[in-house]
Amino acid sequence: MMHSKALSAETWLDRLDRSSYALPLLFMLSMAETLIIPIPIEAILIPWMLSQDRRRWTIATVALAGNLTAAALGYWLGVLAMEQWGDTLVGLFGGADAFDSFSNEIEDNGFKAILAVGITPTPLQIAMLAAGATAYSFLLFLLAVGLSRATRYYGLVVLVHFAGKRAMQLWRRYSKQIGALLLLLVAGWLWFQFR
Repeated sequence: MMHSKALSAETWLDRLDRSSYALPLLFMLSMAETLIIPIPIEAILIPWMLSQDRRRWTIATVALAGNLTAAALGYWLGVLAMEQWGDTLVGLFGGADAFDSFSNEIEDNGFKAILAVGITPTPLQIAMLAAGATAYSFLLFLLAVGLSRATRYYGLVVLVHFAGKRAMQLWRRYSKQIGALLLLLVAGWLWFQFR
């Protein structure tokens, strides 16, 4: 029984790695995580990196590229759309209190505030909108997001390298439970956002 669980997780990861759509899909998922779904993409990155040691740096780089692309879009959404659709956008991504608080934080400690949000699993949506709406420097915004997310994704490569075999054993053992939990989290988030 436990062997079949491990086999299904390994089969899924092998199919993912062999697919010509894997990296473009990762890019799109990274964009979606940054713009829409505040569930950390590490849930996909960690098992993939564990099973594909030769591509770990590539996987991290593609995730970072998707994240930066989405962060740039989110910033410009804050610049261009906050006046017209601000209440809707802010409500969708955390509420007026979170937006006002982060806008003040950007004005006081812009680079550090964005850097901190990018490193932690905190959703980046409010930071993107607030940075754009407050006309914070686009280049400094991208630099802070890039540094923070590079720290997360490339840090995962290093972590997986050192914890690899033990972490892979845990993944093989609990992959179905982890997948079910992720589906529940996505369903819960969607229900909460659109009820």
